[in-house]
Amino acid sequence: MEDRDRELRAYQRVQGERVTASSTRVGRDPGPSARTALGSGRAGYGFVAAYVVFLVAFGVVPTAYAVYFAFTDAGGSFAGVSNLVTAAQDFRFAQAIGHVALYLVFWLASLVVFVVGLALLLHRLAAGGVSKALRFLYYIPGALAGAASVMVWLFVLDPAVSPVGSLLRGLGFHTFAEVIAPGHLPVLFTMVAFWTGAGGWIVVMYGALNNISPDILEAARIDGAGAWQTAWRVQIPLLRKWIVYMVILAFAGGTQLFVEPQLLSQASVGVAGRDYSLNQLAYDFAFQNNDINSAAAISVELLLVGLVVAGVFVVRSGFFDAD
Repeated sequence: MEDRDRELRAYQRVQGERVTASSTRVGRDPGPSARTALGSGRAGYGFVAAYVVFLVAFGVVPTAYAVYFAFTDAGGSFAGVSNLVTAAQDFRFAQAIGHVALYLVFWLASLVVFVVGLALLLHRLAAGGVSKALRFLYYIPGALAGAASVMVWLFVLDPAVSPVGSLLRGLGFHTFAEVIAPGHLPVLFTMVAFWTGAGGWIVVMYGALNNISPDILEAARIDGAGAWQTAWRVQIPLLRKWIVYMVILAFAGGTQLFVEPQLLSQASVGVAGRDYSLNQLAYDFAFQNNDINSAAAISVELLLVGLVVAGVFVVRSGFFDAD
């Protein structure tokens, strides 16, 4: 009996030592999988931190600075909404709103129709090399800065030197002034914006289409759906959130219309006014009238409009609802 007790105590002592050693080893070395997860987490925090720094420096701080000027007077005293009222009562303000609103209608409609349509076309051609070539061609204009693209279009729209001058003359435009008549500007600005900005969105939509399960498309084909029915009843509904995301960002960017009308105004020597858009009007307040506060008020109004429209789209579309 005593021998058995000694053996049992020896066995328990050995097992205890093994458990202690194992616990110490686990505490000291978490293992390769744990180390990988820990490293990935730190890398993620690093990327987020860099973004937050730039967001604060070039987003939050300028916004707060504009809000401060919008609600103070030249002496720094609180002025309430007087700057917003001053900007809204300017005789050019309502006209600028109309110009930007009309441009947004053309711009957003062209994005939704043509970007989605071209992305669907690329997806249908994905089996061959044609799709890769088209994606590259679509994306090339996006490599140009906004000012550079406008300069290219100034050259294209002048019938005297344009490579499509014969087409412009065939449409009845014989001079640059006839092409950039005020009634044509919303369409012209839409063409410039689409040429420079649509390529990136086409690539985004194409990637979203690739994320649609092939089983869903195969089921639609088995049910007898053709290419048009599959696109309209399956692919486009599954792209809904991406389309909403595109519309929100395009709306925000469209309200900031400035480079195109500003360069066109300088190139046309006043044929296109320097107060065509709200951003141009804010620029005129700041640097022609020396009224920084009213200029900041316009920027704050644009910010509020963008936030409200984005909120409406997000809520009405169920943007954050789980699929």
